[in-house]
Amino acid sequence: MSTRAESLLRRMVDIPSPSGEEAELAAFLAAELRDWGFETHLDEVGNVIAGRGPADGPTIMLIGHMDTVPSLLEVRQEGSLLHGRGTVDAKGPLAAMICAAAAAETGPVRLVVAGVVEEETFGRGATHLLEGHRPDAAFVGEPNGWSGVGIGYKGRVVVRYEVRRPAVHTASPEEKASEAAVAFWNEVAGYCAKHSEGTRAFDRPIPTLTEMSATIEEARMTIACRTPPGFDLPAFERFLAEAAGDAVLRIDDRTPAVRLDTRGAVVRALCSAIRAQGARPTLKLKTGTADLNIVEPHWNVPMAVYGPGDSSLDHTDREHIDLTEFAQAVDVLRQALETLAAELVEARGTAAPAGAPAGAAAGAR
Repeated sequence: MSTRAESLLRRMVDIPSPSGEEAELAAFLAAELRDWGFETHLDEVGNVIAGRGPADGPTIMLIGHMDTVPSLLEVRQEGSLLHGRGTVDAKGPLAAMICAAAAAETGPVRLVVAGVVEEETFGRGATHLLEGHRPDAAFVGEPNGWSGVGIGYKGRVVVRYEVRRPAVHTASPEEKASEAAVAFWNEVAGYCAKHSEGTRAFDRPIPTLTEMSATIEEARMTIACRTPPGFDLPAFERFLAEAAGDAVLRIDDRTPAVRLDTRGAVVRALCSAIRAQGARPTLKLKTGTADLNIVEPHWNVPMAVYGPGDSSLDHTDREHIDLTEFAQAVDVLRQALETLAAELVEARGTAAPAGAPAGAAAGAR
């Protein structure tokens, strides 16, 4: 791994960028990536958009988020391990995308790297991309390990619940607000358990009580439910309305689950590149939600999720990335981009990318 690539990642991690406060990092990347051969600009919501290659050719988009959860985690390096908030989720994957896109030989294929805002909240940055971009293929940057390829992410439903009850003595048998809220939570948990199919976490709706405050007179709670592909959201919402009774109910997020076709060009290109590095690719189904869930249903083009790092370290005080793995991921992405570019060029019937491996498109199959 070049010292330049490691330096880029370190400087990205050094800039705090909790959701809603990504402006400093975006400005840094917009200026820095011009020296890496990209044309850059900031869009209306604060995403940094960096492109290279002809504007009239096929386009491959690489989407990674700049924001992190809030943290005071110290940035430090111990040997090959870089510690700090965002090293894994997801500045490491975004930096790998930048380095790979800068190095890849893709000829007439345009590469666009998008560093997006607010993935950790409700995907505002990725949602805005839908308005002005329509790539021919895309990568989404999230940690799956350098030899892992993400092919599925669960959806999310966020429920806000608020209930009031008259003031009564604690000895009264009348239902208290706190008790009504607990009963509602138990109803939701029971519904999800009843509608679980299979034993894998990916196949089951999993509710989490993320916030709760309650007294005899008033109770509030937030429930985030991770949902699998095929989950009947309209039926779930009808159940919620009935179970809530006279409580005030609001649904803040309805993000559908996504499971990708493993025969898609991006999945195949990544698997081929991982094998070329001497490893067996692992296809992963994730229980979280990512920007993939926003862009894939709208664009409906070949996609996959890729990035270095151990996702079990997301949001923890132990978050760190191995720079050796980061380097491997850059190589995998560069090769995957060149293979995918050759396939897109063949499909378009245009000139082959300079430096692309001969027979890359056929070999990917």
